[in-house]
Amino acid sequence: MIGYLEGIPRRSTPERVLLDLQGVGYDVAIPLSTFYEIEKVGAEQSIGLFIHTHMREGTIELFGFWTEREKLLFEKLIAVGGVGPRLARVILSGLPPEVLLGALAAGDTARLATIPGIGKRTADRLVLELRDRVQELAAEVPTTAKSAEGEDLVQALVNLGYKRTEAEQALAKAQQDNPDAVFHELLRASLQSLARV
Repeated sequence: MIGYLEGIPRRSTPERVLLDLQGVGYDVAIPLSTFYEIEKVGAEQSIGLFIHTHMREGTIELFGFWTEREKLLFEKLIAVGGVGPRLARVILSGLPPEVLLGALAAGDTARLATIPGIGKRTADRLVLELRDRVQELAAEVPTTAKSAEGEDLVQALVNLGYKRTEAEQALAKAQQDNPDAVFHELLRASLQSLARV
């Protein structure tokens, strides 16, 4: 099984990347957070992705992640009954990993149900099956992602007309890129990120 690929991204979309490894192109499904990281890398620059290889009915599909933690979260999601790899990728694209882990750990089914394709029943099942299993991953979540300031930033972006999930993703990216930034710097970085999408 393939666990890691390093190569040059020849083409990337919010859902997939074509990764060139010495002339061989691997088509890899990715979540939005990984797409944002790939977009920050210059053209012709090599990147590395942690890979989950999914084999089913004679087909092989590769799912790539910028961090190993994100890959582990993906693998926990697909262990839930009724959640396949495509839905797990949608879940990871619907909420930034930090927000998703926080929602699972807190049992916030309302937040999970805001993800496209996730209804109340699936949200309940995710919390029931994953709440205890994500504790070790949730412990690593930066406190700023859950702070009142973070919520104020998300609300400011929502008030400007952005969807809540877009605002949360942009904020998570801004916090990751600028860990010591203050409110107005995070707001500016979030707006710049949203303007590029």
